[in-house]
Amino acid sequence: MKAMILAAGLGTRLRPLTDDRPKALVDIAGRAPLELTLTRLRDFGIRDVIINTHHFAEMMVEYLAEHQNFGMRIEISHEDDLLDTGGGLKKAAHFLLDSSSADEPFILHNVDVISNIDLHRMVRFHTEQQALATLAVQDRKTSRYLLFDGASQLCGRKSGKDGNTEVVRPAPHLNALAFNGIHVISPRLLNMMTEDGAFSIITTYLRLAASGERILGFRADEYHWRDLGTPEGVAQAARDLSTGRISV
Repeated sequence: MKAMILAAGLGTRLRPLTDDRPKALVDIAGRAPLELTLTRLRDFGIRDVIINTHHFAEMMVEYLAEHQNFGMRIEISHEDDLLDTGGGLKKAAHFLLDSSSADEPFILHNVDVISNIDLHRMVRFHTEQQALATLAVQDRKTSRYLLFDGASQLCGRKSGKDGNTEVVRPAPHLNALAFNGIHVISPRLLNMMTEDGAFSIITTYLRLAASGERILGFRADEYHWRDLGTPEGVAQAARDLSTGRISV
């Protein structure tokens, strides 16, 4: 099984911590988000990873070399211009499609989140439900919600600020849930991405959900999750690690 880590963002919400380094290398109790994410994936059994870079890309390459790639096979997908989550994934498709099993799903993981979500259970759910993509979600406050029906099928999205709602699959009742930045994706999705340039993967998911594809939400309410995209989130994650609330 393979994985992609999304690490190319500018980390603007993390300033001043990202004034001299990429968000993937911000210090969290002596560790970096990139190390934490790679360790999680390695413990799950993944050895083949592609990481997209942009901001301070040379520091990322040097960091990985200093740590012998954490014992993994790692490829870099450098973006001269930021491609967002969807464009970044599309650029890295060659790595993810080069597999001995064309049907084996891969994990797409934001570098700026930390969690103890059970990846084994999430992949099993994805496989049993024959999903095209499965998104880890929780019932918590956020600035942007994804909308799911009673069968956990993606139906739309809603802004938490102004309440603007986009529904692509009508349903009697919609659950507004927060996305955790962790996906399990079937490789056939890669050839279904008709969007070009810089675009959000959520745009692709909504288009495919509207056409009947199974884009599902995996409820992760019972697990610990933390956003590392702000200085406050980094400080809290450091406390979580030091107190053992979460271990990686």
